[in-house]
Amino acid sequence: MPGFELWGTEERKELNDVLQNGILMRYGFEGPRKGIWKAKELEAAICKTFGSNYAQLTSSGTSALTTALAALGIGYGDEVIMPVFTFVASFESLLSVGAVPVLVDVDETLTLNPDAVRKAITSKTKSVMPVHMCGAMADLDALKAICKEHRLLLLEDSCQSIGASYKGKYLGTIGDAGTFSFDFVKIITCGEGGAVMTNREDIYNKCDGYSDHGHDHKGNDRGAETHPFIGYNYRISELHAAVGLAQIQKLQSFLEIHRRNHASLKMILSQIPEISFRRIPDPAGDSCSFLSWFLPTETITREVVNELKAQNILAGNFYWYDNNWHYIRKWDHLKNAVTLSALHPDYKKAIMHHTNKDFAASDAIMSRCISTAISLLWTEEQIKDKGEKIVTAVRRVLKQHSINA
Repeated sequence: MPGFELWGTEERKELNDVLQNGILMRYGFEGPRKGIWKAKELEAAICKTFGSNYAQLTSSGTSALTTALAALGIGYGDEVIMPVFTFVASFESLLSVGAVPVLVDVDETLTLNPDAVRKAITSKTKSVMPVHMCGAMADLDALKAICKEHRLLLLEDSCQSIGASYKGKYLGTIGDAGTFSFDFVKIITCGEGGAVMTNREDIYNKCDGYSDHGHDHKGNDRGAETHPFIGYNYRISELHAAVGLAQIQKLQSFLEIHRRNHASLKMILSQIPEISFRRIPDPAGDSCSFLSWFLPTETITREVVNELKAQNILAGNFYWYDNNWHYIRKWDHLKNAVTLSALHPDYKKAIMHHTNKDFAASDAIMSRCISTAISLLWTEEQIKDKGEKIVTAVRRVLKQHSINA
């Protein structure tokens, strides 16, 4: 899955450009940088590649989400509907701006269930935040219709699905704003980094200032710039941007490899009738960085996971239901609103209320799901070997349950 698998001379060349002039900061130092502006180049490449009018680089996917939320005017007391299956950064960013994360169930797309979204809307709801997990998209037509009907903002967390699309448009460019993460294990990487994309100039201008202490970036003297509002330091460095500039040029080849390897592995696993696969709202737009598959019951799934572990082939196969980072079942720190700085009692109560609800519908899905990360480095022989080992493990467990496979 991650772009670091195909690191090479292109990344080294871009990095060397920065190392040679010694200007590691993205702003200022116009003379000594000798025309080298890697962050600006990468932002332009993001706009060109994904069809967004504007892009603002940040230090991480988390800071991109925080910046986007602030730029959209989402803050104290506002409710934001988000899925129970995501990375912890999704709710961390909401807490950082004082918004209330309203978690709702997912369906077999592994993303927001539109019916659950509708039921969660209140007078305090400000935004719906679909998280396009594991390389593929949420049901955006349904979510856009809900947002239009209720006049809600649509913020796409596309951090795990760079290069995926929905009906011809890249994820992250469809809502009021969208975000990418370029951390070390994403489809393309900067090592660390993120981006906010939007087609709205007002949102972009706010992102531009918010991510750099509120600087307005007008004129050529950084020390003389004004600060229309308070911001924070969410800047990306030129070194990180340089890596991303090389990686984005490789994106289409990464996607081609993903899709080829994904199709080969899926064909092998399809031998077993008891295995079903994630529902993809637009299969042509899947980045294919993961193959997510379901078994009939939680018991069988757990036994398959244990069998994969016993055979030393669990690596690259993720059982999210027991994962500390990605599913609400293990988020005790959020359920108990454990923070180092004190929260207002009413805010803490709201957080705990919305995170301690019954998510049995999602449990029934996630407890049966295994996601296999698709490597860019696999050979056909390795795919065949991996697939056959998984099939053998599944058949062994099914046989123990007297299920023919």
